[in-house]
Amino acid sequence: MGFLLSKSMDANFKKQQEFMLHNGRLQMERQILMQNQMRERQMAMQIAWSREFVKYFGSFFTLASVGLTVGAMKRKKPSLLAPIVPLGFILAFQMDSAYGTLIYRIRGEAESIMESEHDRLDLPQGTPSFESIEKARRARSSLSSFLEK
Repeated sequence: MGFLLSKSMDANFKKQQEFMLHNGRLQMERQILMQNQMRERQMAMQIAWSREFVKYFGSFFTLASVGLTVGAMKRKKPSLLAPIVPLGFILAFQMDSAYGTLIYRIRGEAESIMESEHDRLDLPQGTPSFESIEKARRARSSLSSFLEK
């Protein structure tokens, strides 16, 4: 009788373990999907911001270029055209960021760094562990309870 009860409990225990493993896997998959969606939304906002910036800066650059060119021609001072060069570089960078291949080049460089220079990615004092986080939490909670007194 005890053997049958033990066998039944073992089977239930294994089923429960499998359920917990499956549930944990589902939860992790959901977290990964959620984090990826948040990353995609942040990237979309950043690209949209770049495109909006290009509209405003492009307008400014056009007006400034026309004004500086007219001023240089009227005053016969070609040095007035000098600001167009750095402003042009800024506009070119923003255009590349908003509409060009900058994001792909950055991604490629990041992948290269992760593969060949992984040691540059190490955090100071290493990766946080449960123990280090718990130690900091306890220190903060003891400090806040000390300050309340």
